[in-house]
Formats: sequence, structure tokens, C-alpha cells
Amino acid sequence: MNWETLARELVQPTDSKIVLLVMDGLGGLPVNGQTELEAARKPNLDETARRGVCGLTDPVFMGITPGSGPAHLSLFGYDPLHYQLGRGILEAMGTGVEVGRDDVVARGNFATLRHGLVVDRRAGRISSEENGRLCQLLNQKLPEINGIKISLYPGKEHRFVLKLSGPGLSDALTDADPQKEGKPVVPARALTPEAEFTAALVNQFLEELKTVLAAEPKANYALLRGFSKFPSHLPSMPDLYQLRPAAIANYPMYRGLTRLLGMEVLEVGPETGDIFSVLEKNYDRYNFFYLHYKKTDSAGEDGRYEDKVKAIEEIDAFIPRLWQLKPEVLVITSDHSTPSVLKSHSWHPNPFVLVSDRAPADEVSRFTEKDCARGSLGRFPALQAMPLMLACALKLKKFGA
Repeated sequence: MNWETLARELVQPTDSKIVLLVMDGLGGLPVNGQTELEAARKPNLDETARRGVCGLTDPVFMGITPGSGPAHLSLFGYDPLHYQLGRGILEAMGTGVEVGRDDVVARGNFATLRHGLVVDRRAGRISSEENGRLCQLLNQKLPEINGIKISLYPGKEHRFVLKLSGPGLSDALTDADPQKEGKPVVPARALTPEAEFTAALVNQFLEELKTVLAAEPKANYALLRGFSKFPSHLPSMPDLYQLRPAAIANYPMYRGLTRLLGMEVLEVGPETGDIFSVLEKNYDRYNFFYLHYKKTDSAGEDGRYEDKVKAIEEIDAFIPRLWQLKPEVLVITSDHSTPSVLKSHSWHPNPFVLVSDRAPADEVSRFTEKDCARGSLGRFPALQAMPLMLACALKLKKFGA
């Protein structure tokens, strides 16, 4: 018996509320002896640690660096090894792209290419307006290849969605992305014989795109990853957990994932305070809230240590608004770590704090990686976070006689 089967047997509906705040990419590594969490002045996050029970979570296994998709699936109680979702479908759903059952979608990054090397995977984080112009240009110049319709949909900054529509397409492809700067471009490769046609199509598209964008100063190439089709096997959170869940997230990938899981995705403005205003406005309508904060991850990916410290300090000022709502369960954690010194996701565990009347506080007094490691929850798989939240909200019946 796995957790999904157990959940269907034990879950019971209640009106108690769960608030899960995910500070994306929160965990770090020391710079001059301190991680970003240790360097930040964050009295309210530290007070939350004093009120709650703490630990560290591993999104998949120790030593495994997760993408955002599998890391979030774990937090929501879905085994990421069983439910493997392509980044493309998550980005597409979050951007509002209509995906047919036979379409293949991928997440795209506009990038800077010089002398055959990818020197900037995000093209200097071009503006969303510039992104829209480039997508429109490519849609005009490259509408079709070998009978397959090509469509680009702009997202935030450098991100876009590529959709391929036509017969005979497969999503069994490797990423066309070296994943690191200073590396040469890599072609998409077919993982099955049936995917050879699609791989050749993608690689031809990238060659032609390079010609169309040759005069662009920054965004003169594109990287593609997460080729995927629409999943048909994913149970929804309302069905699995008998919840009324809502997601408060700005970025397309997280909106897409939560929409696939059956959450209602609420509209939210670009400012940090908007997250909390939307929560307060809708607090009576739902009993599970997922709040996503991206700035910590963006700063980590760009190697901006000081900006990541500032991002932690910025959201800290809003934490008392969570206390004032008095949810039966409040959890603050991350999906994965993004240390500034690595400029990428990493395998390091995530600090985790849970506040509930049914979870007596431990001796932790600061919300940092080292302090959470001393918490009474210890180090545990992120897959166990959802059962813990449900239990503290009294949403689980007794198992067995």
C-alpha cells in the first residue's frame, strides 16, 4: 500500500485550514561563513520557528537535485518518481496555452549564443514585452515545419512555451539545453525510435530560429526542455484529499502544476504583499492554500547572494499576516535549495517549520538550515509533509483496528 491508496482510505473532510508558504530555492550554502538565511535579518521567520516544530526535507532522495516540478509534487504528497511531469506541460498550463491530446509542448528560454557557446541561458532576463515581440516574429517566420504547426507563447521575462501540433509527434526527447553557461548547444535526441521524427523537427526549428534571430543583441537563440504531452493519470487534490485547495502563484510553471492538480489558481499581482492580500481576501472560500514566493530562487539562480538575503528580509515583514489568520496548520518551507554560490538548484535539504496547536514546539529559535536540522522532525522526505499537514488539521482517520 502506498500513500495515495492510504490517503483515499483515511482522509476525512473538515473545515480546518492549512496554509503552505513555499519560499522557492530558499536553502543555501555559506558565503563568508553564513548562508543567506543566516545572514538575513528575519525576526518573524525566527519567531515562527520558535512557535513551531522544525526539520529538514529532501525533495526526492539525499543527493538528488530536483527540478521544480518533482520538488513541488513531493510537497503536495505525490511521489515524484511515479508522477513524472514534463516542464513543458506545466509551463503551458500556467501560461494558459490550450494543449491538445496529441500536441507536444516544451518550456523555452531565450538565450545568448556566442561562437557556438551558450553564454547566458536567460538572455539577460529580457523584458516580457521583448519576449512577446520575439515570439510574434518567430510565429510569423516559422509557422510550420514538415507539416507540423509551430506556435510560441510568451511567458515572463525570457521564458516561453513552444507547442508542436500535428500527427506522429512524441515527447520522448532529451532537453535541447546544456543546462550550464559556457557550454555548446546540444540537440534534442530521441529516446525511442518513434521520437526520431520529432527530434529532427525540433533541431531543424532551432537551426532556423538561429537564422531568424541572428541580429538580436541578446536573445539570439533558444533552449528547450521538458518536452511533454498532456498527462492523463494524475489524481486531483480535491478527489485525493477532499480539500478545497487554492494556489496563489505568479509564475506560469507553478500555476500550471497546481491547475493540473485541481487547485483553483487565483489571480495575484506582482508585489510580495499581493500574495498575502489575495490570501486574506479568499480565506473563507478554501481550506488549503499554497503560496509561492519566487524571488529567493531567482536571486540564487543568478548568483546574487545579497539580493537573496534581501528577498528573505522582504517577505519576513509579511509573516505576521499569516499569524493573524490563525490557520489550524501553517507550514513555511521550500521546494528545493538554490545556493547562490552554485547558481542552480541543488540536492541540499530544505528548512521546514510547521505551526499547529497539535504540534508542540521544539527548542529551535532561528529559521536557518543548521537550526532546523536540530528540530524534532529531523530530516525527512518531503513526500511526508502532506500527511503531516493533514494530520495536524485533523483530516486523517485512524489507520487499522
